Amino acid sequence: MSRLLAGIRVLESAVLFNGDTVGCLLGDLGADVIKVESPGQGDYLRSMLGQIAPGHSPAHMQINKDKRSVTLDLRRDEGRGVFWRLLATADVFVDGNAGDALDRLGIGYEAQRARKPDIIYCQYSGYGATGPYAQVPTHGQMMDALAGAHPRELGEDGFLHPGRHHGPMSGMDSGGEGTAAGAVHAALHVVAAIVQRDRTGDGAYIDVAGIDGVVKQAWISATYTLNEHRIVDWRSMPALSEGQLTGAHYQYYECKDGKNLLFCCIEPKFWRNFCRAIGRDDLVDANQGGTAEHASPVDFGHGEDELRRELQRIFHTRELAAWMALAAEHDIAMGPAYRSVLEAADDPQVRSRDVLHVQDHPRLGEFTYIGEAGRVRGQPYAVGRPAPDLGEHTREVLRELGYSDVELDALAAAHVI
Repeated sequence: MSRLLAGIRVLESAVLFNGDTVGCLLGDLGADVIKVESPGQGDYLRSMLGQIAPGHSPAHMQINKDKRSVTLDLRRDEGRGVFWRLLATADVFVDGNAGDALDRLGIGYEAQRARKPDIIYCQYSGYGATGPYAQVPTHGQMMDALAGAHPRELGEDGFLHPGRHHGPMSGMDSGGEGTAAGAVHAALHVVAAIVQRDRTGDGAYIDVAGIDGVVKQAWISATYTLNEHRIVDWRSMPALSEGQLTGAHYQYYECKDGKNLLFCCIEPKFWRNFCRAIGRDDLVDANQGGTAEHASPVDFGHGEDELRRELQRIFHTRELAAWMALAAEHDIAMGPAYRSVLEAADDPQVRSRDVLHVQDHPRLGEFTYIGEAGRVRGQPYAVGRPAPDLGEHTREVLRELGYSDVELDALAAAHVI
């Protein structure tokens, strides 16, 4: 993890992906994330979606890393008493529950603000905390489905099957997986709220919905689809048919070794660099960026099937690694197009970024984590804490609050912790 949020304490009340992901992102930035869980079951992500060892699903190991787990029975006065002492030490509270679940427990935003006016409270749910669906719990692809990212059509077998995306750009699935899409914006708002608090002393209530995150991330598709009827000049748009690229200059091609490449030489300068690098000056005029009368900064290669076939013949002459060396040397816009993350993991560029980070778990051995998307100079990525067992750090954290071992034993005997 980096240390950009070192000294910031985050309390997280969440199960499954939404709130868990926000806490994970803040933990990646160096925040002290304390996961407040119910005794007994807690975040049951530990025991679903496969097991590396009992209570250690890959999802839990990834998304709850760099957190400490404290168990508290928040339905009881004694548990809420401990919670308020813990909140007094916190900067941020992440609520990953739908609707007013924490309000009903007496620890929602208004109750927290009354005790700690500068608290930054971020509620992240699938559908958001307002609107007619606010109380609806969400799972998996529900956020993407609401955003129109998974169109379905009824097949002859009577079942729904993936359907075609409609619109002038790629479909809303470009917004990514809903829980992760919204979590990025939740974490961004939290960090912005920390800046505001440090400047003004004011806390904040932040309401983020996974559906909003999908739409925001898919802004290109959403913007063009919603404004398609207003476009009067289509010449600088990519060539699409049934949602597939058909142009020659922005297209996927297969290399000599069977690996794929995405060629993106739509600007004349990149096209000229490519043609000259491969000794094919005769192709330079195939990208003019429009006519003199209607100049355009780009040319997607509309209706140029023969050029597309010629380019495929050219790309079959070299392996992917050779094409990438050429791209780096001659300033050519093209790059690998892998079929899976397993292929991508072997790419030298991906390896150099360390976003796929292999590290030993203290009990389970080697595990491949997804690291930070950003890199801070002098702060290389590493997992500081493996994902915790339920309640693993309860006594450690409560001792930091001043609880004695006698008090902790009494709370444990009463099943408060």
